[in-house]
Amino acid sequence: MFRKYTLIGSPLGHSMSPWIHEHLFAMAGRQAEYTLTEISPEDLQQHMPALKSLTGFNITIPHKISIIPYLQTLDETAQRYHSVNCVHNTPDGSIGYNTDCEGFLRSVQDFPLDGKVLLIGCGGVGRMMATEAIRHKANLTISEPNQKIAKALKAELENAYPGAKIRLISADQLEENFDLLMNACPVGMYPKTENCPVNDAFISRCSHVFDVIYNPTETVLIQKAKAMQIPAVGGAAMLVWQAVRAHEIWDGDTYTAEQIQKLISDMEQEIARLFPVKESLL
Repeated sequence: MFRKYTLIGSPLGHSMSPWIHEHLFAMAGRQAEYTLTEISPEDLQQHMPALKSLTGFNITIPHKISIIPYLQTLDETAQRYHSVNCVHNTPDGSIGYNTDCEGFLRSVQDFPLDGKVLLIGCGGVGRMMATEAIRHKANLTISEPNQKIAKALKAELENAYPGAKIRLISADQLEENFDLLMNACPVGMYPKTENCPVNDAFISRCSHVFDVIYNPTETVLIQKAKAMQIPAVGGAAMLVWQAVRAHEIWDGDTYTAEQIQKLISDMEQEIARLFPVKESLL
């Protein structure tokens, strides 16, 4: 059966999702179509009949929360973050999932998520990263310029996880050491690839670094960390692994770790081809 899928969001720009999903379908030997569907916030409702006629679809900003009222069921992951990035349309209705967490946890599986963790930015995907840090018993510090968002997330997590260790600080207070620095803000993203969310002195005080940005595949933050011999991972692996989880949900497909590692490497090369930047951003 020929299946159809799409990614909804606005703006979508040069999304890598079709490239990733087409390769995953090919690896599984499936005939399927994956497209991009740009939908403005006010037009979501009128697109729902067409979306529900598909086998499944992915969601990015600004629809990850607003899609929820149109779904029949939420998986535990979607309930946990009150955010949906993957929908499976079944005979019993549309089920919402959050697969970002799978991609994130696979990306930082060798990092001390249960240690002293700093999160920069807690909007969108940062909420999920903060939640997982607390679920792993981290001592979490959040640096987020929008205090309203930061305070709301802190209260939400403290309510959901009694005993959670969370504090809020401003960027100019970053003077101590951390086991893990996680960047969930857009600073350093293409096309402004020369920017970095923290200075060199602070990077040197972090034992591990994760940057959710995947374009460029190595941000200035990641390059600086690696130059200091600090273990550092960018967002490409997270993007691919969350897509793999979607295929497991939609079709029950499975892939080897070697297959996915090669796909991550190939995608990084494709990003470098599509969005050329200086060889070194330092």
